Amino acid sequence: MNLNYIISTNLRRLRTDRNLSLGQLSELSGVSKVMLSQIEKGESNPTINTIWKIAIGLNVPYTRLIDSPMNDAVIIRKSDCKKQSENKNSFVSYCYYTTNPNRSFELFKVELQPHCKHSSDGHNTKTQEYIFVIRGELTIRLTTEEYVLQEGDSIQFDCSLPHTFINNLDTVLEFTDIIYYY
Repeated sequence: MNLNYIISTNLRRLRTDRNLSLGQLSELSGVSKVMLSQIEKGESNPTINTIWKIAIGLNVPYTRLIDSPMNDAVIIRKSDCKKQSENKNSFVSYCYYTTNPNRSFELFKVELQPHCKHSSDGHNTKTQEYIFVIRGELTIRLTTEEYVLQEGDSIQFDCSLPHTFINNLDTVLEFTDIIYYY
């Protein structure tokens, strides 16, 4: 299924389930009414940060917007993952597991190209992010602090706050990213 179609269908369903107009959701999310309308019609390819803003406005996990219905048993292959990228593929995210009534987390594999960074405005309240570096060196900027993680290192933080992932090396950085909703 086309990811834009999934997002448009989920957005429309989640918005109408909450009896929200496009204008009301625009106020809650900070995403323009025009952009929300274009996304619902499948006429726009929203950025990762735009999807996060909408998820926050709807008070739902990020993957509720990108997830298709789940079967009883699922094998997820990288080639089948929901792939999203920004800045000419300098930041690529593969969604392996999404939230559902029995799972309060999302699992992503992230690739960040050499000498690139990716900033997030922050996610839903009551969310924690768990990062595990697979390959490379990850610098994470959280508000005023910076942390440097090597292969095999991990960090957990309140991801409702703005944060930036930075790759200062000449090689591709790979890490897993679990977002936990509590």
